[in-house]
Amino acid sequence: MKADIAVIGLAVMGRNLALNMADHGHTVAVYNRTTSKTDAFMAEEGEAAGITAAATLEELVEGLATPRRIMLMVQAGGGTDAVIEQLVPLLDDGDIIIDGGNAHFEDTIRRTAELEDKGLLFIGTGVSGGEEGARYGPSIMPGGSPAAWPAVKDILQSIAAKVADGTPCCDWVGSDGAGHYVKMVHNGIEYGDMQVLAEAYSLMHDGLGMTHDEMAATFRSWRDGPLDSYLTDITADIMAARDEDGEPLLEKILDAAGQKGTGKWTGISSLTLGVPVTLVAEAVYARVVSALKEQRVAASAVLTGPAPTIGGDREAIVADIHDALYASKIVSYAQGFMLLREAAAEYDWDLDYGAIAYLWREGCIIRSALLEHIKAGFGRDPDVASLVTDDYFRAEIEAAQDGWRRTVVRAVEAGIPVPAYSSALAFYDGYRTARLPANLIQAQRDYFGAHTYERVDRERGEAFHTEWADLRD
Repeated sequence: MKADIAVIGLAVMGRNLALNMADHGHTVAVYNRTTSKTDAFMAEEGEAAGITAAATLEELVEGLATPRRIMLMVQAGGGTDAVIEQLVPLLDDGDIIIDGGNAHFEDTIRRTAELEDKGLLFIGTGVSGGEEGARYGPSIMPGGSPAAWPAVKDILQSIAAKVADGTPCCDWVGSDGAGHYVKMVHNGIEYGDMQVLAEAYSLMHDGLGMTHDEMAATFRSWRDGPLDSYLTDITADIMAARDEDGEPLLEKILDAAGQKGTGKWTGISSLTLGVPVTLVAEAVYARVVSALKEQRVAASAVLTGPAPTIGGDREAIVADIHDALYASKIVSYAQGFMLLREAAAEYDWDLDYGAIAYLWREGCIIRSALLEHIKAGFGRDPDVASLVTDDYFRAEIEAAQDGWRRTVVRAVEAGIPVPAYSSALAFYDGYRTARLPANLIQAQRDYFGAHTYERVDRERGEAFHTEWADLRD
């Protein structure tokens, strides 16, 4: 009996996806370049799960039903291209290659075109949820060759996470690089979600002197409101965790955050497309600053500033921190969907923004109650320019705004960095301002570079230039 699908790459994500597929009744063939890894997997899991193994790519391809469906869970970039190059001569017209790694969307655009020229079909799909999600139900964001979707839909939707009504967190996103682009934005928003939680921790721990048990209880209490999310859950768990000596484990972790690049890609794309995804960018830069550990230690000995303490009614201050986190999070998601809208126009993708929010409702790292409201917002107005102007979110920000502003002021006065809260607030204030000081910037550009300017008393699009030196006294 030939297998329904193959998985190439048996690191944690690949092996867990293979097991997930087998659990849902699909016959799976697996292959890993290092044969010993395949052997170890089969000894541990494969035979019991009814999974077959191949020692060569030729054997793998021969053992697949047609159209052949092969999912790559290998190193992004050159590693993926190398495996595709080896597979192409072994495949027939209509066979399907699925890249489930964290590929850059431009690579997926290229691969889709190249493989379609060879008569093959390609899917680039984001897979979110970590190893547990891969094993028991991730969020899956496929895009690429539309003709490939009917052949893989049942498999991918069967293994995906499900919302309460049984809807799978997997559906077709769009052509060529759309799936991997949506996954990239998901990861960028994930950077932002982690940063806004980290800033709350900093304000509570450093500013208010709260104990880890108190912070754990606070984060747990926030799960009963609009901040209910997977990341809030695990933050509460982290706060409560103790090392072998009984001390908080968190305080023994070096304060230098790593990154794999998807947040940076989101920032680069936002600059390329001219969309102000400011909170994600600041979250990336916060990690960059954290990595300068030795420089920061040296600077702390010579640079001055206020003591990082916040005085006052602790309960009220914590409530304000909650509001700052919540409002900033709304802004971050609004910015992310603004970027998706601009990318759809740039790359000719027909994206369904409400459906994308539902893809993230379960299984993925940013799963949260907020996404239900985002889906509803796009249901009210699919063409809304920014979610901050949606009636629901406008009211939520209005209710949180005073606490948000007080939190940023307290942080500035205490010298506690809150780049996510403050950048989100700056965006909000800029977006709600009918006239910004950019007229001066445009005048400066015209002064030194003759870049011209438009006038408020003329039609848009008409260019003017002034010989500014002639106007000097």
